[in-house]
Amino acid sequence: MPPKPHAITTNGLSLADLDAILHERKPIVLAKDAQAAVKRSHAYLLNKLKTSDTPIYGVNTGFGALHDRSIAKRDLAQLQKNLVMSHACGSGDPVPSEIVRAMLILKVQNMAFGHSAVALSLVQRLIDMHNADVLPVVYERGSLGASGDLAPLAHLALPLLGLGEVTLGGKRMASAIALKKLGWAPLELGPKEGLALLNGTQFMNAYATQLAMKAMRLAHVADIIAAISLDAFDGRMEPFHPSVHAVRPHPGQGMVAAHIRELLDGSALMAREKQHVQDPYSFRCIPQVHGASRDAIAHVAKVVTRELESVTDNPTVFDDEDLVISAGNFHGQPLALSLDFLAIAVAELGSISERRTYKLIGGQRGLPPFLVAKSGLNSGFMIPQYTAASLVSANKQRCMPNSVDTIDSSNGQEDHVSMGAAAALKTWDVVHDVERVLAIELFTAVQALDFRKPVKSSKPIESLLTAFRKRVPFIKDDVVMHEPMEEALRFVRELA
Repeated sequence: MPPKPHAITTNGLSLADLDAILHERKPIVLAKDAQAAVKRSHAYLLNKLKTSDTPIYGVNTGFGALHDRSIAKRDLAQLQKNLVMSHACGSGDPVPSEIVRAMLILKVQNMAFGHSAVALSLVQRLIDMHNADVLPVVYERGSLGASGDLAPLAHLALPLLGLGEVTLGGKRMASAIALKKLGWAPLELGPKEGLALLNGTQFMNAYATQLAMKAMRLAHVADIIAAISLDAFDGRMEPFHPSVHAVRPHPGQGMVAAHIRELLDGSALMAREKQHVQDPYSFRCIPQVHGASRDAIAHVAKVVTRELESVTDNPTVFDDEDLVISAGNFHGQPLALSLDFLAIAVAELGSISERRTYKLIGGQRGLPPFLVAKSGLNSGFMIPQYTAASLVSANKQRCMPNSVDTIDSSNGQEDHVSMGAAAALKTWDVVHDVERVLAIELFTAVQALDFRKPVKSSKPIESLLTAFRKRVPFIKDDVVMHEPMEEALRFVRELA
């Protein structure tokens, strides 16, 4: 049975809504309230153009630094087509398909609020593209995050005109060929429609939504892997005591401490008498570090959710007030700052993870050097830690904030830009490399825990170890480590 369609309304989307649409491959439909809002806004603008010659930015004027150039009524359709074609200046690699799907959904939602003055047929074509999995080829580079994501959104819009490229059924082809296969005619854009398609933050917010959700899942998995490492390192439980976190009540910190206590409840290893008084920071400060990252991720999720409820194209049409206002809701600064913050928060989960890996291979607390019985002949887990270190170091370099940068554009008219798209792309790399770092820690921690046998960890940890060992074997002698590392990565992705 096909999944039930998700109705796009005038209330906006939640992260959970978007996650369900994308992961369950739900079709989308425009709810009646949104249909009415779109029709009302569109009719208002058409009537205004008939009854008034007042300049309306981007509707009967040029764009950017050409805002003072009036456009004749006979050229208004060509103006919008020219805008889409001239702004399709993307460069670099195509963006992942899940990001393009999210962009289509977010663009539909942005227009569904009824402040964009576009025709219902335009919104419906975007819906049809999503539902038929007709995915425009959009390129990574080209957006300054100023008037939103102009270049990427131009590539998203090209197939509406029968231009550019799409993937259909997983095959890349010219949009004109795809439209012919589907029996769809190219659209002719009406007043403001090209501008409504191009202005907005749907590129950077598509990334931000996916990254915020993935970061929340990775933070949870990071706790699980840290608990395995703590038990494997013969760590102490006192730093996770509720009283410690009650007197420093950051919500994430208390949440992580409780999670670790739950994971290790009943561990025979943890119950053993310890020979050491305290643990290194990478173990002792798990609640403080993981918790701070969780709080930062939660903040970013709130910002991203607000953006899902926002109108970000320009001009903004308020038909009930008889206003068409050219302003700056397309500016990506809220997302740029949040994406930079997210990159830092997730990078720290990777940074402390690599330190735990480093401790586990150091030949301390009864564990063999590099976690092999015959070290010297075997290098064991020496070089997986090198790989983790290289990934962590690369992330440190990426975490220079993009949002503090700006550059002049459009002959000085667009003189402050957010660099939110660049922040999105670098945060994508940070998050996916942290996933790899966590997989290396898990690979290492499970190997270390095997040296503690026959003493066992807790039931939830032992259950996870059993599942892991069905896919990744104990390393007795040196093997090509890439292969078990990649399987560990797949395991982590399934956990997350």
